[in-house]
Amino acid sequence: MRIIIIGGHLSPALSVVEELKGKNEILFIGRKKTFEADPAESLEYKMMKELNIPFALLSTGRFQRKFTKHTIPSLFKLVPGFISAFMVLHKFKPDIILGFGGYLQIPIVFASSFLNIPVVIHEQTLEAGLANKICSFIAKKICISWEASRKFFPKEKTILTGNPVRKIFSNSPLVKNELPLVYITGGSSGSHFINTLIEDCISMLLKNFRIIHQAGDAKEFNDFERLSALKEKLDKNLQMNYEIKKFIADDHELIKIYQEAQIIVSRAGINTVTELIYLKKPAILIPIPFSQKDEQNKNALFLKKLGLGEVLNQEEASPRRLLHVLGEIKENINNYKIKDSEYKKVVKKNAASEIIKVLRDEKKKK
Repeated sequence: MRIIIIGGHLSPALSVVEELKGKNEILFIGRKKTFEADPAESLEYKMMKELNIPFALLSTGRFQRKFTKHTIPSLFKLVPGFISAFMVLHKFKPDIILGFGGYLQIPIVFASSFLNIPVVIHEQTLEAGLANKICSFIAKKICISWEASRKFFPKEKTILTGNPVRKIFSNSPLVKNELPLVYITGGSSGSHFINTLIEDCISMLLKNFRIIHQAGDAKEFNDFERLSALKEKLDKNLQMNYEIKKFIADDHELIKIYQEAQIIVSRAGINTVTELIYLKKPAILIPIPFSQKDEQNKNALFLKKLGLGEVLNQEEASPRRLLHVLGEIKENINNYKIKDSEYKKVVKKNAASEIIKVLRDEKKKK
């Protein structure tokens, strides 16, 4: 099967790539840079190079949620984006296309409708992303991660598959470790807000916790460089408790951190929330306040309702407040558990295989 995968959300896309790799011809379409006008390479680009998966860059415009200096130039890229999409499809000649949301998906999906190439899309969120809503009219099938998303898509096209979690998570046993390790992450691109928050209270944190901090590599803020310099100024005993990283691309290293971490501090992207549920990890989630349709806040509240975390709104997220909530969770760690009945209801361990089954079924119909 010749398949194009559009990686709007990297984690579930990687899960499917792992299942397909070696038996199928894959072309991954994504972003080479993490942010517009920022030279830092994206994690998806690095991961596909590591996996030897062909990677196609697609430069296109997008509708931004707030007006910036990039808004007008971005709109001028819309037409060239559709032309580029046709060129990619004509050159690779895929049997089927699988999209994981995001603005890069739209020109590819619309171009596919003119070339009679079937499309399957996957929705990770609890509702529906804008790109997937637009593409749902063309897609042959819509795979959803949660039952709550069903009402946003045509009933006859929609299949509950779950949100894929990478094999490294599913094949690794959970390890109980009483050491108070806190893993702090803003996702693959990092979070400037979280980085600054940690910077303002790192000395206090390190008196009570070991910290692994994934800060990203955004050149706009230089957080990694600044935090690394700060570490060198700390007392030697505190330095030993603080490990700072740009990315954690090695699967085995990442799962080891998840296993050992007592608490996770993170943004509230749906794929992070999925992994936290899967691994039953207590967390403090700091939702991005300007996420589309308040998506991250809904994700965070979903995790809290399941009994696995606390929500710290960004406007309330002071160093003092973060230290307090971390201390409360640490003292009451045994209360942060998900019921077995709820776990079985929301976790679909064969999600990647179910999505691939949908792809094969649609390819046969072509």
